[in-house]
Amino acid sequence: MNILVIESSPHKHGSSNLLAEEFMRGAEEAGHHISVFDAGHTELHPCLGCDVCGMSDPCVQKDDMIDLRKRILAADMVVFVTPLYYFGMSAQLKMVIDRCYSFNGQLTAKHLKTALIAAAWDSNDWTMRDLENHYQTLCKYLNFKDQGMILGTGCGTVTMTKRSGFPQKTYEFGKKV
Repeated sequence: MNILVIESSPHKHGSSNLLAEEFMRGAEEAGHHISVFDAGHTELHPCLGCDVCGMSDPCVQKDDMIDLRKRILAADMVVFVTPLYYFGMSAQLKMVIDRCYSFNGQLTAKHLKTALIAAAWDSNDWTMRDLENHYQTLCKYLNFKDQGMILGTGCGTVTMTKRSGFPQKTYEFGKKV
């Protein structure tokens, strides 16, 4: 498969990106082609809500979403990677999701395989509930075919993440997709 990993942390070497690296290592070993889009360090702007695109034409904004749109539509699978901020996805990933409005119809018709990888400081049983629900709602609305989630609780720092079982779980997840 052609797998696009969309990282969204403002920390290039943070916990969520560590988990993404492990996923990619496993997926590459399984023979998949991996590419990365770093939404945390690119030129993206929020959706203007202008509706010029009509949900099927190019966005009026000329930023890195032009490239990302092509890459999403060419992918067999997209993996959304985010740190957990206030019990939701990062603003950078939310911006990517919002900007998909301009090709909503194409995206919905694609039945794209997707996955979610997230890292959170907290390890309460309810920590990831809202992020998980949001992701599942997006899957339902956009006809995404969810391949699974790695919800790394207790992964507040890279050291904490490395000591958790989540890097290994994410690697194994990458090998089986």
